[in-house]
Amino acid sequence: MESKDKNISRRAFLKTSGVATGALIGGGLLGGLIGYNANKATPSTTDMKSGDHKQEATLNKGLMFFTNDREFQILANATERIFPKDDLGPGAIDLGVPYFIDNQLAGQYGSNTKEYMQPPFAVGAATQGYQSRLTRAEIFKQGVLKLEAEAQTRFKDGFSNLEPAQMDEILTAFQKDEIAMSGVTSAFFFRLLRAATLEGAYADPIYNGNNNMDGWRMKQYPGHQAAYINVIESDTFQKIEPKSLGSMH
Repeated sequence: MESKDKNISRRAFLKTSGVATGALIGGGLLGGLIGYNANKATPSTTDMKSGDHKQEATLNKGLMFFTNDREFQILANATERIFPKDDLGPGAIDLGVPYFIDNQLAGQYGSNTKEYMQPPFAVGAATQGYQSRLTRAEIFKQGVLKLEAEAQTRFKDGFSNLEPAQMDEILTAFQKDEIAMSGVTSAFFFRLLRAATLEGAYADPIYNGNNNMDGWRMKQYPGHQAAYINVIESDTFQKIEPKSLGSMH
C-alpha cells in the first residue's frame, strides 16, 4: 500500500505536467520527475560509461549521434534525474533511455525529415506544435552543452559530477525557461528531453530503450501479444509476461 505522501506527489505531478490523467500512471514515472526523489542518490549515473554499462554488453548497443562520450554522459545523467531509479523499478540509465535518444537523434526524429521546416519561424503559442528553425538533433546538442555550461557557472564543476539536487536545480531552471538558448527556448528543450525520456522508457525494446521490457513490467503492460484467447475468458486479472516486436514470429 502506498503512502499518503507519495499519492499526493502523484496527483501533483498529473496536475502540473500537462499529461492526461491515467496516461502515465504506474511504473517509475510518477513521483520520479523533478520534485519527488530530488534528494535521493542516483546509483550508476555519474559512473556510467557508454561502452561498459552493466546491461549493454548483451544488448549490442552503440552510439550513433553523440560522438563525444562526455556529452553522452550529460544526456544520460539528465534522463536519470527525470526518470530516476527508485523502489518502484529501474531508472532511465538501466532502461537504456540514453541509447534510445541517441539512436533516434541519428535518424528522422533528429533531422525532422517528415516535418515542415521552412520559414517564417515565429514564436508559437503554447497550443501550437514545433516552431523552431532548429532540428531536434541541433536542439539536443545545444541543450546538452547548455546543461554543462550552467553546471560550470553555478557549481564550478561538470554536470555529470554534480549531486542529484544540483542537477535538479539546473533542470528546473530549464523547465522554467530561465536559461538563454539560441533558436529555441530552454523550456522547449526540457519538454523534448522529458518526452524523449518517457518514450525511451516505454518504447518497444527493438528501439534500444525499455531494457528487458522492465518499463512495461512496472506498468504491467503485456506488450505485443499475438493473441489473448487463452486468458480472455478468465474471471480474474491475468499477469501476462510482456513480449517485444523482436520476439514475434
